Amino acid sequence: MWWPMHKRKAGAEFYRFFRTVLGFTPRNEHLYQVAFLHKSMSEHTTDGRRINNERLEYLGDALLSAMVAEMLFKRYPGKGEGYLTELRSKIVSRQSLNALAHNIGLTQLVNYDRHQKGTFKSVDGDAFEALVGAIYLERGYNFTRKVVINRIIARNIDIDSLAGTDWNFKSKLIDWGQRNRRKVSFNVIRTYVSKPGNRTMYECCAMIDGEPHASASDFTIKGAEQLAAEKTYHQLSQLTEN
Repeated sequence: MWWPMHKRKAGAEFYRFFRTVLGFTPRNEHLYQVAFLHKSMSEHTTDGRRINNERLEYLGDALLSAMVAEMLFKRYPGKGEGYLTELRSKIVSRQSLNALAHNIGLTQLVNYDRHQKGTFKSVDGDAFEALVGAIYLERGYNFTRKVVINRIIARNIDIDSLAGTDWNFKSKLIDWGQRNRRKVSFNVIRTYVSKPGNRTMYECCAMIDGEPHASASDFTIKGAEQLAAEKTYHQLSQLTEN
């Protein structure tokens, strides 16, 4: 099973990334080329199917969440569900995965329309998830977990430090509202698809006493609410300082 347009040979940088960062040599380089193929550079099969890394991203997202959950469960035996859930969310957030992909040098391998880079806020993080999906398809779960946890996360994310950082700005904003007797709520103001075939985006707005403040977009409503809450919280902090 493969597509004619992916018969091109991968370069030296491609293999160097696998040997030095991941610690293995790919058996099916075409699978990983698709993992690095952003939707902005989609190719098509002879029967009209679009080829990009979105399906692998979907698979890798689920795998990564499970692997990180298992790691945290073993690492923090005395912590409850809420703590583990929030810490996992920090690790697999788009901001964290984008930074992680950049740190390990994945950015240079992603094939995307660089003229539109500013419109794609999660190119690198999406490619990392797609990479996880590709490793799983080629080598299985246990092999993939060892690579992801031992060679990537352990070497590039200070989990204990991350655990102490503020992240849940939605809760922080709601707490601010309770302290100041202000009503905080969130509204989905629109859903949209940027291009045909792309995933649905949700734009949410943080409301204070019914008045709109900052808005933000993400692939999930919860994610969009978190981003809108973060913007609003920082705006309120600046007003307080001034």
